[in-house]
Amino acid sequence: MTGISPTQRTLTPADVTYLIGASFGPQTRVRDAGPLAGGGYATVWWALLDDDRRVVLKLAPPAGTPLLRYERGLCAAEERYFRLVAERAPQVPVPPVLWRGADPAYGEWLVTAMLPGQSLSDLAGTGVAVDDGPARYDLGVALAAVHRITGERFGYDGDRANGPTWRAAFTAMLDALLADAADWDVRLPVTLDRLHALVGRHGDVLDEVRRPALLHFDCWDGNVLAAPDRDGRLRLRGLVDGERFLYGDPLLDLVSPLLFRRVEDEPEHPLLRGYQATAAEPLVLDASARRRLGLYRLHLYLLMTVEMPSRAMTARSHPGRHARLAALLDEELAALDTR
Repeated sequence: MTGISPTQRTLTPADVTYLIGASFGPQTRVRDAGPLAGGGYATVWWALLDDDRRVVLKLAPPAGTPLLRYERGLCAAEERYFRLVAERAPQVPVPPVLWRGADPAYGEWLVTAMLPGQSLSDLAGTGVAVDDGPARYDLGVALAAVHRITGERFGYDGDRANGPTWRAAFTAMLDALLADAADWDVRLPVTLDRLHALVGRHGDVLDEVRRPALLHFDCWDGNVLAAPDRDGRLRLRGLVDGERFLYGDPLLDLVSPLLFRRVEDEPEHPLLRGYQATAAEPLVLDASARRRLGLYRLHLYLLMTVEMPSRAMTARSHPGRHARLAALLDEELAALDTR
């Protein structure tokens, strides 16, 4: 399989067999295997083992691959996230970690159990109308459970952007993205000075966030697995790709699940109903929350723009993406300027 992104690799079934053997020993055989599509960062394959286990093998980018600053060490980060959620919020369906290894030729990889179900994006792509409301309600319940876990600092762990306050960490995250944009020569509709002015103007609402809650951050439909229950209702079966986790404002986790939409304008959305039914603290979408959500959408659209060259996303391969993100960024900037 040839990845469409420079961060992905060409793998063969023989490579998968080698990595599975390096994980579980040469006595473990691979009966079948194939690539899993949907992501643009790691190389991901499924494998059926001779003991009937189905596993997912995720191979990190090759050493020396140019990455965004916050993407350093994501293979180890994903293991930490899954183990932490499994220990502290066992009701949340994350993949059990089976092995994390490293090899001079292959670099780092992670093996997890393969969870049942299909992603919400794959289900939507079938063209068959399904009621995904129950699964989205379950996602809200799951996120509320994850958000009860508290970190020691705000932002990413390790040596990536973080800080003693949410304002400091969020500012560092934005600064890192703008530094990445400069490295990759990405055109942006906002300057560092304007971003700092915006964060300064809205810093009071960022300072309202006093507890660094554990956040998944990347809960778009491709990372949410669902399958029908006995009554035929689509329910949550897995929350995957946890490598981009950080600690901060729980509201940040409500942006990706409603990508390109405004969650605050959809108070009856199943995600919000599930979240509000089980959250440890009331979810109040007041003027302060709306300002913070605007900042978080701004951050996400910046990230999605800045990452394009590192993923070899061009005007030909992804027509309209840059223009759409630029329009969304302008919209959020204009709204924040008036608040």
